[in-house]
Amino acid sequence: MTPRRLLAGLAGTTLIAVALAVPASTAGAAKQSTADQSQNLIAVSAAQKASVQQDKAADALVKKLGKASAGVYYDSNRLSAAVTTKAALKQAKAAGATAHLVKNSTAQLTSAVSLLNKTAKVPGSSWAIDPASNKVQVSIDSTVKGARLAKVQAAVAKLGSKASLERVSGTFTPRIAGGQAIYGGQYRCSLGFNVKTSSAYYFLTAGHCGQVASTWYSNSAKTALLGSNVSYSFPGNDFALVKYSSTSTVPSGTVYTYSGTQEISSAGTPTVGQTVYRSGSTSGVHSGKVTALNATVNYSDGTSVSQTIKTSVCAESGDSGGSLYAGTVAYGLTSGGSGNCTSGGVTYFQPVPEALSYYGVSIY
Repeated sequence: MTPRRLLAGLAGTTLIAVALAVPASTAGAAKQSTADQSQNLIAVSAAQKASVQQDKAADALVKKLGKASAGVYYDSNRLSAAVTTKAALKQAKAAGATAHLVKNSTAQLTSAVSLLNKTAKVPGSSWAIDPASNKVQVSIDSTVKGARLAKVQAAVAKLGSKASLERVSGTFTPRIAGGQAIYGGQYRCSLGFNVKTSSAYYFLTAGHCGQVASTWYSNSAKTALLGSNVSYSFPGNDFALVKYSSTSTVPSGTVYTYSGTQEISSAGTPTVGQTVYRSGSTSGVHSGKVTALNATVNYSDGTSVSQTIKTSVCAESGDSGGSLYAGTVAYGLTSGGSGNCTSGGVTYFQPVPEALSYYGVSIY
């Protein structure tokens, strides 16, 4: 299947070559209104706390290894490092990590990614650096055939030992629908995270959601106004900022978990191999592993998003814009992917820190 964005249509309207559209009546929208997110606050689970501590340990090791690091990741919950020097190998082992010497540096693999961006971009493809194999892992879905397949194969072959090619099941598409359902135009998305400046409150969602609607509501009848777009960035990026219309109440800084709400107080970048959690208005909360950072995904309509977080977390139509998090840390906004939450799949997320920096807003 081709990578797709997760956009849900309210009246069966098709967003041509962009999204898997489904009627709102069958899309499994959230049962609790966006305004009620602050109710039933639950404690952060031990598993999520452990996930955040893993991320901090990985960040510390990356800082210690410096340019000699070719990637730090988790393998079966064991901190691991790919390094390019014997001195760094000793440093990593002294820090308690499993480490191995590799041929390709981060700079060399980043250069390989840049070449793929120029020579292999076809709908239904994706690539990202895999620190475990010390290669750029290129993925193609079932729609990549003929001349498109030959184009990707030629680009991978040119990179030699720096890249490998795999075929994945499903179709890469975006996913329109921070967990709670939001409605705009003929589509349903999910609210990502509430954010603020010193004088106003906003929320983040997917940029491809902001592209198809400018005014957002908390109900499908569109009688409960949430707010209007400030702007969106898509393709290339996949984030949008919506300003709340009401100034009388302060939106809660939480994520809806479908059994309550959970505090979110900061934003960060996860580590490859880390367990993360996604909340979306179609499929609720699901978890999985981060499989790559800075991934490029080329959707079935020809649009592309770069520097995404690639994961094994499932998602479905209507989950677009929803929250990727662990503990109290915000990581990403649901962009798109392949598969579903019955058979599993791959999902890509727009990193939250980039959106915060772009708009000058903060998590609270």
